[in-house]
Amino acid sequence: MYVVNSVDEGATPADVHVVASPHDHHDDDFTTDFSKDENEDRGNWSGRLDFLLACLGYAVGLGNVWRFPYLCYKSGGAVFFIPYVIMLVFVGMPIFFLELSLGQFTSSGPLTCWGCVPIFKGIGVGMMFVSGMVAIYYNMIIAWSLFYLFASFTTNLPWEHCDKEWASPTCEDYIWENITSSDSCISQSFFANLTTGVCYNGSEIIGIFNSTDAESFNIKKRLATEDYLEGRVWGLSESDGIGDLGALHWELVLCLLLAWILVVAALIQGVKSSGKVVYFTALFPYVVLIILLIRGLTLQGFEKGIDFYILQPNMTKLKESQVWKDAAVQIFFSLSDSWGGLIALSSYNRFHNHALRDSLIVSLGNCITSFFAGFVIFSFLGFLAERLGSTVDKVATDGIGLAFTVYPDAVTRMPVPTLWAILFFLMLITLGMDSEFALMETVTTCVFDQFPQTRKKKWAVIMVLGALFFLLGLPLCTDGGAYMLQIMDHYAAAWNVLIIALCECIAIAYIYGFMRFREDIGIMIGNCGCPCLPWKICSYWWGVCWYFFTPVGVIFVLIYSWVDYKEVTYNEYIYPAWGAALGWLMTFLVILGIFLPMFFMLGQKLYRREPVADLFRPNKYWGPAMPKHRRLMGRYLDPGTFEIDPWGESGDLRQRTGEHIGMENSGFSQEKYTETL
Repeated sequence: MYVVNSVDEGATPADVHVVASPHDHHDDDFTTDFSKDENEDRGNWSGRLDFLLACLGYAVGLGNVWRFPYLCYKSGGAVFFIPYVIMLVFVGMPIFFLELSLGQFTSSGPLTCWGCVPIFKGIGVGMMFVSGMVAIYYNMIIAWSLFYLFASFTTNLPWEHCDKEWASPTCEDYIWENITSSDSCISQSFFANLTTGVCYNGSEIIGIFNSTDAESFNIKKRLATEDYLEGRVWGLSESDGIGDLGALHWELVLCLLLAWILVVAALIQGVKSSGKVVYFTALFPYVVLIILLIRGLTLQGFEKGIDFYILQPNMTKLKESQVWKDAAVQIFFSLSDSWGGLIALSSYNRFHNHALRDSLIVSLGNCITSFFAGFVIFSFLGFLAERLGSTVDKVATDGIGLAFTVYPDAVTRMPVPTLWAILFFLMLITLGMDSEFALMETVTTCVFDQFPQTRKKKWAVIMVLGALFFLLGLPLCTDGGAYMLQIMDHYAAAWNVLIIALCECIAIAYIYGFMRFREDIGIMIGNCGCPCLPWKICSYWWGVCWYFFTPVGVIFVLIYSWVDYKEVTYNEYIYPAWGAALGWLMTFLVILGIFLPMFFMLGQKLYRREPVADLFRPNKYWGPAMPKHRRLMGRYLDPGTFEIDPWGESGDLRQRTGEHIGMENSGFSQEKYTETL
């Protein structure tokens, strides 16, 4: 129901100042008919849960399993939760809610949602570049997981023991356990090098009696899983570095092809198909994590890992700025803020979906998942430390090392190792697939919104982009592909994403204006804000964040990232200058995407002698995509300057002819107009 504030004689619908009735509840109710699309041109999610699971799957990714537990270990254990939660509240959640609201309000992807501040359209370009580059290498990690999954269907896991075909000289099976000192080496008629702490049989290393001295010479006992990854899966031993990529591995090419086929198949019908796939890909990892936790808590030595994880807090770590920076970065990238995916996914929501509720659910769900995954991972790290006669801090590693070396080694020591390996790598695949879906959805949404005619051939666009990204990913399937992937991971979505976040806060809070954006959100969700407060009151919290706390937090992380900048490395390999330059090109591609459109639009205005101020205020297309929702903006916008249907074939709907030309196109009939009056 709408209530008219004032009506002039002969006014058309565009002149009507509309306000919401106090009885008008805008959050989703159970009478919504999800069998029909509200926006027939773009399409909508088939149900509320489709979107929620898609967002949760996008936010909860591989980083929750391997990076969060490692940061807890490195940053003082349980004490890491203090800066983590603070950064979640002041940086992560405000950006998350801003993007979900912006995409849902405009029903537009990241490339076309900036009609409120046209000068910042480049933010969407930068987001598209980030998502595109990450999608290329992220699917390669999924391809590795597929390789391991197929290799797991055997009685004896291939990485269980060292194999001369791919193992290094210091692979664990080749190192004698009974050589614990130089005397034990010499007593068996072998040569002991007291400088390196290594025992030799001729030129062959057969024992390490002083691991500290040996590591200083880059000699250490290697897990069979570590050599399997680098020697068998990657073929890294055949490459001298990024300048020597070597030959393609046909198994990896096929796995990458399969990964892209799965992605294209899931997206072929847009959100209609991907919205159903996420019911499995988003929920299955939780099932596996629960199973693995139960199993992990039965392993010998698990208590070492759990104790290390939460029972040894080091409060002095809070004095270190690095800990706060790590917390902010983990929150920022774990929630996938400013990558464009959140805007793209929410743009397929129905207009009155409760974006604030979904933001809180997904943000907190992501945080809890990270915490829960830590128990799973550290229970297995405790088991591994017990088996190796080491400590948890010696076996805890970051990133790929945790997923593809530490855990595969742990499962080989468990009963029915094949079963646990299959479950683990299925979990990695489903965790990665959700994020990959959203990354590709971001790119395709940008294409569909910028070129609406392509929506009629969605399947063709998705297939072409999938084929293109597959070809661009082929260098990652070579002997030196891991070196290339490390560069992409280090530079493609680094501090450039922080620049995007800062620009978002400036555009919405300072230029478009928080009060106007607050009203925009209000007509979507009504006055139902936080669980205990109405939107009009709790909205000020988000305003304070967008004005101050979030930009300050982003600037802090940004400055610290520059001050504490470290060149990309892989183990002991140092990249050449041109390799680092290649990475910087990826970073600056995003920065150029943000600012080049800005300078281009300014140049256009100056050349045409048009007011530059137009680029800093909403254009006539800003607002909801459908006239029936644009009409709600009449409660706080001047009806004399706001167009209900700027796309209508009738032209200016504000003409006072009394003929109501174009009402059919606006979706607001003469009968409805008369009834409303």
